[in-house]
Amino acid sequence: MVKKRNIMTQKQINDLAYKIVGCAIEVHKHLGPGLLESVYQKCFIDELNSKGLKVKSEVQLPVVYKGKDLGNLLRIDVLVEDIIIVELKAVEIMIPLFKAQLLSYLKLSELPKGLLINFSCENISQQVVSLVTEKFALLPKE
Repeated sequence: MVKKRNIMTQKQINDLAYKIVGCAIEVHKHLGPGLLESVYQKCFIDELNSKGLKVKSEVQLPVVYKGKDLGNLLRIDVLVEDIIIVELKAVEIMIPLFKAQLLSYLKLSELPKGLLINFSCENISQQVVSLVTEKFALLPKE
């Protein structure tokens, strides 16, 4: 279950996202492309932990449909500091569905920001998609 965190600023969340992307770049630098998503996930979590970040993996996400909780039907790949969802991929082509999936996770979890990161590429910084919700826009900037 995703817990709600104390209110953060947009700057704090963006700074955290920057650290997360840095960890992904570090993993990609050491492993390169072409491995299974599960391998990248384990190494990515280890890298996040080494930076002192609070990380949860395979976080259960409840689906509430028309006000009715249907249970924990979804799993978030990685949740960092209880505020940013990170959806990992190891695919040759990023399709629009992946972005839509992350947006749905953000909506259901009521979290302000998510990152979609694809490790099967030459330059990982070009394969990071950052998404924010209305909740992010409502946060104080500083």
